[in-house]
Amino acid sequence: MPEAFPDAVISFPMLGESFALDPARTYTLFGHTFYWYGVIIGLGFLLGVIFCFRRGPRDFGVSTDTLTDVILIGMPAMLIGSRILYCLCHYEQYMGQTPGETVWNWCRIWEGGSAIAGGIVLTAACVWIYSLIKKIPVGAIADASVFGLMLGLIVGRWSNFINREYLGTETTVFCRMGLSAGGNTIYVHPLFLYESLAVLAAFIALYLWNRKGLRQFDGEITLMFMLGYSLLRMLLEPLCFSPLVIPGSEMLATQLVMAGVFSGSACLYFKTIGERKTKEQLYVNQVRSAVSAEAEAPAPDAAPAAAQAALPETSAGSEAPAEPADTETT
Repeated sequence: MPEAFPDAVISFPMLGESFALDPARTYTLFGHTFYWYGVIIGLGFLLGVIFCFRRGPRDFGVSTDTLTDVILIGMPAMLIGSRILYCLCHYEQYMGQTPGETVWNWCRIWEGGSAIAGGIVLTAACVWIYSLIKKIPVGAIADASVFGLMLGLIVGRWSNFINREYLGTETTVFCRMGLSAGGNTIYVHPLFLYESLAVLAAFIALYLWNRKGLRQFDGEITLMFMLGYSLLRMLLEPLCFSPLVIPGSEMLATQLVMAGVFSGSACLYFKTIGERKTKEQLYVNQVRSAVSAEAEAPAPDAAPAAAQAALPETSAGSEAPAEPADTETT
């Protein structure tokens, strides 16, 4: 089976036998052709940024300046990491006759080919280094950013729907997706739909978890999401009809990477839970306490001014009355 069916008509039997869609992959604006794929991904990115900027400072104590830095670091890291993992699993396809040609083939990301598992790992490493430099808890930064990642996945996965890609093997399940081309129809697992809906459920659950004040430590929401998401990807990858395979083996690359993410997240989660942290140790509460203390502290010149005001007033040109001299009694 091919990796995508760009010209196929889409149907979902559970919505009725007459239900069919044939969405265009491109649109024309001012004489130029653009891809809906990029528009949908851009929309997911924009919604994620807006959400993080609104909730990050309030819920996690992470400023918009810090979140801007994270975006500027995370975006290229996500693209580079995703591309590296994909090219490593298809290195023969991207091998050039010279090292320079090989590097150029790897850089041609606009031609497609990425694996989000690699992007998540590289982005996490870069954000961790940034947190060490800025001396901000990496867990707080991660919790303030992870909702943006979730929104990006929820919306961005529908770009795969437009391209008729990220599909599974043939199936007869009730939610199967039909692809019709050349008079033939096949029914497959709509993996993009499974992932989008699963991440939406995670987003709602974790958002309510945080709003109800159940978060116990910085990084908890991120670790909970990564536990669920990595498990989801490990379950979906065997269903994919064109999975990433480690060269020279039958091991699924994404499944292996996500197994590592799951194990690492589980170890960090249970280790931190065992430390019995208090709510006062949350970074957002530390920031609030620091702001309150700064607001309550007297201004630097307030004490001298108050002391001066307490002195008795004297007329111009007169001296303050002298203190009585000490006398001895016999």
